[in-house]
Amino acid sequence: MNTMQDVNNKLSRFSWITCVILMCYTSLFFYPRWNKADTEAAISCDVSGYYWYLPSVFIYHDLKHQAFKDSILEKYKPSNTDFQQGLKTDNGNYVMKYSSGMALMYSPFFFTAHLLAGPLGYEKNGFTVPYQLAIQLGGLLIAILGLWYLRKLLLLFYTDRVVAVTLFVLVAASNYIELATIDSGMSHSWLFTIYVFLLLNTYNFYRSPQLKYAMRIGLLIGLATLTRPTEIISCLIPLLWGADSFWPGAIKKKLAFLAANFRMILVTVICAGLVISLQLLYWKYASGHWVVYSYGDQGFSFSDPHFRAYTFSYRSGWLIYTPVMAFAFVGIIPFLLKQRNRILIITFFLLNYYIICSWDIWYYGGRAMVQSYPILLFPLAALIDVILSKRVLRIVALPVLFVFIYMNAWIIYHHHIGKLYSAEYMTRSYYWRVAGRWTAPDRTLELRDQTELFERAPRNMRVIYKNDMEHDTGSLYSSKEIINGKQSLVLNGGIEMPKITLPLKTGDAQWVRVQATFHCYQKEWEEWKIPQFNLLLKSATDPGKIVKYNMIRVDRMLYDNDTKDIAMDMKLPAEHFDSLQIWVSDYFSDKKIALDDIVVWTFDE
Repeated sequence: MNTMQDVNNKLSRFSWITCVILMCYTSLFFYPRWNKADTEAAISCDVSGYYWYLPSVFIYHDLKHQAFKDSILEKYKPSNTDFQQGLKTDNGNYVMKYSSGMALMYSPFFFTAHLLAGPLGYEKNGFTVPYQLAIQLGGLLIAILGLWYLRKLLLLFYTDRVVAVTLFVLVAASNYIELATIDSGMSHSWLFTIYVFLLLNTYNFYRSPQLKYAMRIGLLIGLATLTRPTEIISCLIPLLWGADSFWPGAIKKKLAFLAANFRMILVTVICAGLVISLQLLYWKYASGHWVVYSYGDQGFSFSDPHFRAYTFSYRSGWLIYTPVMAFAFVGIIPFLLKQRNRILIITFFLLNYYIICSWDIWYYGGRAMVQSYPILLFPLAALIDVILSKRVLRIVALPVLFVFIYMNAWIIYHHHIGKLYSAEYMTRSYYWRVAGRWTAPDRTLELRDQTELFERAPRNMRVIYKNDMEHDTGSLYSSKEIINGKQSLVLNGGIEMPKITLPLKTGDAQWVRVQATFHCYQKEWEEWKIPQFNLLLKSATDPGKIVKYNMIRVDRMLYDNDTKDIAMDMKLPAEHFDSLQIWVSDYFSDKKIALDDIVVWTFDE
């Protein structure tokens, strides 16, 4: 173990100040969620579910029946679904989907907002601007506090220079800054701070077993578990601290320490149990059951974890969008060679990673790893220590780190302000076409839905179908809402246009392109609701089989009152087919869209 050599630790203090400035700018100026609306507000989506306990208890006095929920959902629209914050139980009452740990931590900021809302002229309903600002600022302050104590923790093991670089890498190059600033109401950066405090108190307990440390450890484990039940694995930190091998002598020494401090450990267990019991009491009160699984059909696949998809998927893979954390993997090697707590760090990381990857909603992305970063920063700091000690490694690592910082900024910008990054709709083809760029042609957006886009000059291009809608009949055709000519086809939610079926067989050409003119009256921003332009190859010999299917969501390329020609390409396969179907579907959006002038070409490369 390296001990602290530099008494002043000026570099790490300067790094912390730099990180705080960057975090404050990102939260308060770049994308301040407190003044956004609907699902972009500070109290929205998952955060609204964590938070819902507070207005339920202290404003509406209705924790079980939730009679007030519809008025809040209608006015503030904090979620895309009717009431994702709660689940109706068999006794007719509601229980909150998320456990109550975050509400407990939000409470000082909630009460402050509640006291100030009236005098500031805002309605005291739990969702006006003071409450939104309180939750965002509260998360930011907790993150800043956690970063300060992370510095203190790392200085116990690494030099000032190593800690300074580690802090900067964490904030500038990883997804931590997103969760600590813009999405500061989410649980992950709050848990990050809890883990920092847990590690510090565990360190102090093993140096000097005292009641105050035992109580703090228990309360922190209880609070982490109350926030996310899977964080019960935080108990591994005090249990495995100081263990560096599985040799009988090491195990015997560990057991002897635990036995000698049995009363302290009992206090820890009691403190943790008291905090966790708050959730059990709430479940019993609301549902009549001591334990309620409130996540519905969402669950874990422990026998088939999604390691590869969670880590490397272009949809939301952790290391694809936070590549700097690959340094932590590499850092395991020097960490195992030189540092203490090897058993703890490796065991915790592997078990935590296994649990996260087992969750079937794996595409929620790398945010679930953020709370474990205080653990992963130990091997990351070990690698930074090695890099800083060798000039050649510094020369190699610096440009790589610059790229990681640049890509982190790119992702954050386009996730919130730009239009090139969408966590739910990324593909390999699309990522490599836009990664690091600030603008891209509109047609590139099609690659979010499919993997084919022909951008060279086509050969042997032939028109095989045209329809200007002038002679079609039916209720979908309007002579009042017209793009071109005398009428256009208009879709208005919950419907699809009649399918166009064309003869097209294997070997006729190498590619097919379908184009239509679309008019958007009001853009649909919810991607899963966007009307779809569909292209399907079928075979008469096997009518139920889909030979090939391509689809694009047209509102990606459209804005309010926008009219545009939108084309879609498909490379024709060698597999047998004999017909092509074309249609536009608008099943989920309540926003109207019109189309006209469909043209179909075949061509060769």
